[in-house]
Amino acid sequence: MREAGVLMPVSALPSRVGAGELGESAFHFIELLKKNHVRIWQILPLNPVGYGNSPYQPYSSCAGDDIYISLDTLAEEGLLKKSPMLFLEKCKKVDYERVRQYREPYLRAAFMAFVEQKGYEKPEYKEFAAQSWVYEYGVFRALKKANNGACWNEWPEEDRTWPENRHVLDTEVEAEARYQMFLQYIFYTQWMKVKKAANEAGIQIMGDVPFYVGQDSVDVWGGKDNFLLDTDGRPIFIAGVPPDYFSAVGQRWGNPIYDWEHMKEQGYQFWTDRIGYSNKLFDIIRIDHFRAFDTYWKIPASCPTAIEGEWIEAPGYEVIDILQEKIPGLNLVAEDLGDLRPEVLTLKDHYHLKGMKVFLFSVETGGKYARDIFHDVENMIFYTGTHDNDTVMEWYGRLSTAARRKFRKFLKRNGAKQGSVKDRVLAYILGNQAEYAIIPMADILGLGKEGHINTPGTIGSPNWEWHLPDFVQAEKELASYGRLIVKTGRS
Repeated sequence: MREAGVLMPVSALPSRVGAGELGESAFHFIELLKKNHVRIWQILPLNPVGYGNSPYQPYSSCAGDDIYISLDTLAEEGLLKKSPMLFLEKCKKVDYERVRQYREPYLRAAFMAFVEQKGYEKPEYKEFAAQSWVYEYGVFRALKKANNGACWNEWPEEDRTWPENRHVLDTEVEAEARYQMFLQYIFYTQWMKVKKAANEAGIQIMGDVPFYVGQDSVDVWGGKDNFLLDTDGRPIFIAGVPPDYFSAVGQRWGNPIYDWEHMKEQGYQFWTDRIGYSNKLFDIIRIDHFRAFDTYWKIPASCPTAIEGEWIEAPGYEVIDILQEKIPGLNLVAEDLGDLRPEVLTLKDHYHLKGMKVFLFSVETGGKYARDIFHDVENMIFYTGTHDNDTVMEWYGRLSTAARRKFRKFLKRNGAKQGSVKDRVLAYILGNQAEYAIIPMADILGLGKEGHINTPGTIGSPNWEWHLPDFVQAEKELASYGRLIVKTGRS
């Protein structure tokens, strides 16, 4: 069945307190999607963002970022005396530092109320806290705070090696660990209510799992043997990609490289734990940088760019075989963009995984407009763009007058004859034979540069900061999108 979706980061949802939350706005967004025949809500990683506020450099593969916890919901549940005052409620950019500072006292107060109400004695909390990753994550964040936010490999030895020696924590650190566990419990319960509402509305949640984990993460700190590190816990090799469409010097991501031999000896438990937990949170799991299951770019950590490196084969078939064997109902899709060797597509097709095609990439790299641009490929997800490239109108605005005319003629030849350029592009995408057609919310709104989410190869502001101030324009444009969904037979 051909279905339509929307790519919308949770962080970008309208909010009373400066960043999207798992509260009223999330449920309202679900209602808008349902009303307008949208069946897939694709999000970006929900994990606690690290350096540069990138969700692809998180502190944990399992934990959720507490910035998404709805303070209003905490008040409704009696963990806060009242809802917070309005703060940056109409902002068009997420100011992560200010938002976190504003929210922190409320979260601390909610934890104190939770303790006073003996919430930690409830069976549902005990069941959640008993998961192996929860306490370890709490300790990681507590020790990180005690060490002034430094990366774990710069901590004193007893803290750096805590996962191996499990020494008794001092009272203050232990209390902080319990607070972090509380935040994770609240995040999980709020998220699962959002997911339940989406599923009941006939909407699947497509989550996003980065192939790699962040160096400054509990994943690496608590599982050092899974990575190629030196004796001080620093990466010997790091991940990235060679020079490509985005960068002449490649992309040097900095994530540590996996020790595949050790992982194989452990039956790839790291992967079954990681993907298995994500499978609880999402209906569909998009694997970012899927090609690394086939071959990955291995960069010496001493190199300042990603130019130097080599392609190394990965045990993709072994890993995916085990994932499918041990995780019932697993639904993976592959981010297979970029310059790939044929073996990557063979791997994807072996498991009948949906791949991705981005319309703007197809046009630019193809250098021409043709009706057969992925037009008849069904087992695929077709996008206007992703979080990593220009919005449609940003891209269109950079074209010459002649190129714009040529583009409009292309749309007209392919049946997209009415409406604005934005609406005609959406009609073309929805009319494609791909099973899923997913449009970023910024493209549904027709935004230009102001809707650009991330520029690969760059770190920090304004990446990841795009935020919707309210739903006024969104309701109008989603209604128009819904009519296109019906017209193109995706309802």
